[in-house]
Amino acid sequence: MLNLNKNIKIIATDFDGVLTDGYVYYSSVSDEEVKRISFKDIMGMSLAVKNGYKVAIISGEKNYIIDRLAAKFKLEDVHQGIKDKLAALTSISEKYGVPLSEICYIGDDINDILALEVVGAAVTVPQANYRVKQVPGVLITQANAGDGVFREVIDSLLFLSSQVMQ
Repeated sequence: MLNLNKNIKIIATDFDGVLTDGYVYYSSVSDEEVKRISFKDIMGMSLAVKNGYKVAIISGEKNYIIDRLAAKFKLEDVHQGIKDKLAALTSISEKYGVPLSEICYIGDDINDILALEVVGAAVTVPQANYRVKQVPGVLITQANAGDGVFREVIDSLLFLSSQVMQ
């Protein structure tokens, strides 16, 4: 279990390197780009939404797979092609009137550092860039990137808040 702030109301996450294993698979017969997402994380998103957490995806890239996840879970806060992730996170905070101290952010690379430094719960993965792992207070998941990171976060939050997991 991660030692998270039980007052978290929003879980915001990067996509590549958190919900995916950080690899891009290119087809040799088409322009198709393929990424792998664990059903652990898909169930984690479902649990988060069902238990009243707002879920946001903030990605530096644009990807149709993110659109599919957003549609599946009716996510209102999906930001793609974002270079300033802190600005996107601040916008989400203001939209819901939720202070940054009540937001959990999951990121793995240098473009996530500013967001990780200001939230109530900063989480990263074992494969994160070394600079991310040096962010004060950052928690490192046991799950590897693309293999249940989001699920580990929501399970920890649900355990802390004593909510029933369904």
